[in-house]
Parts: sequence; C-alpha cells; structure tokens
Amino acid sequence: MSSSTSTNPKLSNPAKAAASEHKPSNFLRQIIEHDLACGTYTTRHWGGSPGDAAHHRGHADPAQEPTNALDPAPVRTRFPPEPNGYLHIGHAKSICLNFGLARDYGGVCHLRFDDTNPEKEDLEYVNSIQDSVKWLGFEWNGAPNAAPYQASDYFDFMYRAAEYLIEAGLAYVDEQSAEDMRSNRGDFGKPGVNSPFRGRTPAENLLRFREMRDHQHADGAMVLRARIDMASPNINLRDPAIYRIRRATHHNTGDKWCIYPMYAYAHPIEDALENITHSICTLEFEDQRPWYDWLMERLIEGGLLSAPPPKQYEFARLNLSYVVTSKRKLAQLVYDHKVSGWDDPRMPTIVGLRRRGYTPEAIQLFAERIGVTKSDSWIDYQTLEGCLRETLDVAAPRAMAVLDPVKLVLTNWDELHGVDTLDACSAPVHPHLPGLGRRHFKIGKEVWIEHSDFCEAPPKGFFRLFPGNKVRLKYGHVIECTGCAKDSEGKITEVHATVVPDTKSGTPGSDAVKVKGVITWVAVADGLSAEVRLYDRLFTDAQPDSGGKDFLASLNPNSLKVVQAVVEPSLASAKADDKFQFERHGYFVADRVDHAAGKPVFNLAVGLKDGWGK
Repeated sequence: MSSSTSTNPKLSNPAKAAASEHKPSNFLRQIIEHDLACGTYTTRHWGGSPGDAAHHRGHADPAQEPTNALDPAPVRTRFPPEPNGYLHIGHAKSICLNFGLARDYGGVCHLRFDDTNPEKEDLEYVNSIQDSVKWLGFEWNGAPNAAPYQASDYFDFMYRAAEYLIEAGLAYVDEQSAEDMRSNRGDFGKPGVNSPFRGRTPAENLLRFREMRDHQHADGAMVLRARIDMASPNINLRDPAIYRIRRATHHNTGDKWCIYPMYAYAHPIEDALENITHSICTLEFEDQRPWYDWLMERLIEGGLLSAPPPKQYEFARLNLSYVVTSKRKLAQLVYDHKVSGWDDPRMPTIVGLRRRGYTPEAIQLFAERIGVTKSDSWIDYQTLEGCLRETLDVAAPRAMAVLDPVKLVLTNWDELHGVDTLDACSAPVHPHLPGLGRRHFKIGKEVWIEHSDFCEAPPKGFFRLFPGNKVRLKYGHVIECTGCAKDSEGKITEVHATVVPDTKSGTPGSDAVKVKGVITWVAVADGLSAEVRLYDRLFTDAQPDSGGKDFLASLNPNSLKVVQAVVEPSLASAKADDKFQFERHGYFVADRVDHAAGKPVFNLAVGLKDGWGK
C-alpha cells in the first residue's frame, strides 16, 4: 500500500470546528454530526496509509489488541474521479462538498483516482485533476503536497478479496455469453435465472479464476460474479460481475494484470482500505448501496477489512441550465471543433471556467449557495454568474475600455489647452479600496468612445451624446455634442463635441454644470489596442440534451464575438489571469493562454448584470 503522512496538524475539536463555521445545515451535515456525537468511528485505528484490517491494527492477529494509534481524523471523505476526462462544474460541486465537509469537521478528504478501467485513462487527465483540486483551494490526504491515492495500487488486495469470496462460496466464475447473462438476469418484473456455472465448487472456481489471471482465456470469455440472489428485487444484487478479462496496458500497473475489477466492486473496497467514514455519491449510485453494504459485511466477516465499515450516502447531482456535463458530449464538442479545446472559456470544465475568469471563491460560493439535497432540480446559470460577480466586485481593479470604438474629436481642445496638449487624469484602482491607489491616463483632443454612446436621433430616455446634449467624460470634462462626420455610405466616422470650460472632474466648480449622462472613453494618445473576446452561453436551450434532444442543434452561433478594442494604459502591466472590471461593461480576465505583453487579450467573464434573453 502507498504511504502518506499519518497525522493532520489541523485536527481539533470537531464539534467546535463545525460550530465555528456557521454553515447552513443539510442532511449530510446532520449525519456527520450524529456520527460524531455517537462516536460511530472513534474506535477505528489508522496505519498511516491505506491498508487492510491487519495494516490498521498493526498486526495480523485479530484476537490481539491493535498496536496502531486511533485514527486521528474523526471524518474521512473522498473525491474519487476516474482519470478519463477533464473535470467540470458538477465535479467542482463534489470537490467543494467533500473537501468542505472534511475541513469543517476537522477531518481529512482523500483524492483518489478510480483508475480501474485501463482503456480510457490517461496521465494528462491525472495531472489536470490534481491542478483543478489545488486551484479550488484544497489539499488532500492529510498533508500539503501529499501524493494522491490510486485504486490501481489496491489491485493486489482486490484480487486477494476475490479469492476469499470464492473460497467462502460467495463468488463463482461464469462462462455464459454476455447476451445470455443479460437475458438470464431478468428485469423488474421477472426474477433472474441461475447461471449453469453457479453450482461449481470453490476449488473449481478458484482454478478458473487463476486461469483468468494467468492469461489463459480470451477477453470476454468469462467473468467472476458474486453469488447473492438471482431473485432479488434489486437487480444490482443479482450476482453482480466483479472481475472481467481485459487485455490492456494500464497507465500505472502496465501489463501486470489482464483482469480488472468492476467499479462497483472496487469502489467500496477502496473506501474501506482508506478508512473513509462517509462515502458521498450522486443519486445514480443509490441502488448500488445494498451491494456496497453486502460486500463490506462479507469482507469484514472474513477479517480482511476493519469495522465499522464506511457508509454510502447519495445526493442530487448538479443540473445547470444552458450546460451539458456528459464527458462524452463534452469530448464531442472538442473533437468536432465546436470549441477550441477543453479549456475553451465557453466550456463548463474547471479549466474552461478558470480561463473564462471564474475564481475559486466564486465556485465555492456557488456550491454553498445551491446546497445539498436528495431530489433532482435545475439550477439557473444566473446563480453561477451571480457568485462570480459577487467575488469580483469586491476585489477586481477597475479600468476603462472601449469595445466598439468611434473617434470623438473635441473641436475646441486646442483653443482651451493648446495644440497637442494632453491633460492628466486619474481614477481610483478600486472605488472601495483606497489602499490600492490610483490609476493614471491622459485626455487630449481625440478620444475613443463607444459607437452606442452617440445617436443622431435619440429615442426617449437616451442621455448620452446627441447634437446639443451635454455629458461627462468620466474622470474628465463635461462636453457638448455638436454633430458627427460620415463616410460616403453614411457610416459615422467621427463624433464632434466641444469641451465645457472648467468642468474637469476633481477641480473646483467642476460640478457646476449638471448632466444626466456619463460615458467612458480612452484617449487616442495613450490607449492600448487589445483583442477582447466576448463570450456568451454555449447553448440557446436551457436544457440542451434533456429528453434525448440533439444538443448540437441548440449551439449558440453568437457564443463568441472577437473585437478589437482600446483599453486604458494601466492595463499595459496586466498579467495572465489578472481580472478587472471594465467600467460599464463587465468583468474581464487577461487570457491565461494568449495574453502577452504588447499583445493583450481579455476574455469577458461576466457582465455587470444578467442580460440573457433581454
């Protein structure tokens, strides 16, 4: 078994730790608090790393008292992803739940790779998963920089447990075809039929199982099944398969094995070896719980695992509107080039959300806000966006940017200030964080403004630029619009205005002229050209793949618009992943892949308010 640090210096009074957090209660918290109050797991011992009953006792004799110390973690949870793809927002909820519960109750959460399927797993995904968990702010297995656990490290024990089940008459090798096995399994209205191989002796089954292990049979020729009850109303208890022949090179164990355990068999064993107390799964595993409990009871009876066993609890998985989370469908989006990759900012993957500008704090807030229930429901995408706005609003530096620029010429600038003269302006980096200082920029005869801030024939309620109207250039002067210039096709090429004297922001008497409109701008003299990527929801349908729908049919053709913008000079020092509020527009992040000094690229993370469908 792999080793790990045996103690956690953060462990303290779990009741006090829980009470101090003031977290909203839910059924999982109630279960954990009940177990802590009753001392359900206080008698368990910990061998310093995952292992069988003898490992945790400190010796192989069950009649003697354990020599190892009691488990220092009152609660052990786990996050057990299969390394066959990139994690998505649903996994993020599970990460925050499992690691958060362990943190709040003074326990430990394990990161374990459920790598029992050698054909779909890859080290690329292993590395990405570790990066995602760290980015979300968590450490695993009780110590900083601890190695994650791997189900494949437990293959030797799983094989030993299978031989025990065979010798105890609780498992047999079945040589029926896959089609016959399906047919004989029955359905909800019809009991199953015993396999013709079910009556073999333990010695015969053990011989056949070792032949499976020793490469003597073809892939799919036979499987090892638990012997439970083919008439059980729970189909999962109708002699479930626990080992199959699969000749495939495993990323961790190489070609050592040609038989691999089934997930439903491996998962409870992994939990038990790791001393997990509360094994938290999504609702689709609810029907598997009787099999989980049956296997734990049998292996404890045989002295292979420690008591008390872990218990499985189920919660509703995340259903988020305008999103698909199926790994297969996400892979299709990538491989069919509907998106630029797994980290495309429109993807619900954690790497995509991170590149979009989401913060760990926003995702943790989202997970806490949506809560934990046992009933399926849909969460509106606006809830996720709202959490991002909340976390960015209090921290993101401000900046001005013009995303659809048209030149504004201040026709009396030279007369008031002198030819080619620039006037210094400044603004707070953050309006509520004066300690961050101020940002500085220039204003001159020519500035860039948004096309939408000028209208020759404005509708009622339009308070920005139109002939004869006054507005304030934010942090600058009050100006009065005098008209515009157009090209031969009637397109506006310049907006014209005059500066109202003595109205510069922050100077005496600057507020003497009252205006209803304030617009942002960037000076032509010191503005920076930047690529800005305006992202929107990837799908137009709130439930794009429900009810068997073709999710590709509702792809949003306007989910990405790339514009050449002009931004204020303070953004010249922006580094990849830096986040800003572009005043009046929303929150943006310097792209973590393409942004570079002298070639800025910013992604829209979220608007200042929800405008979807409006």
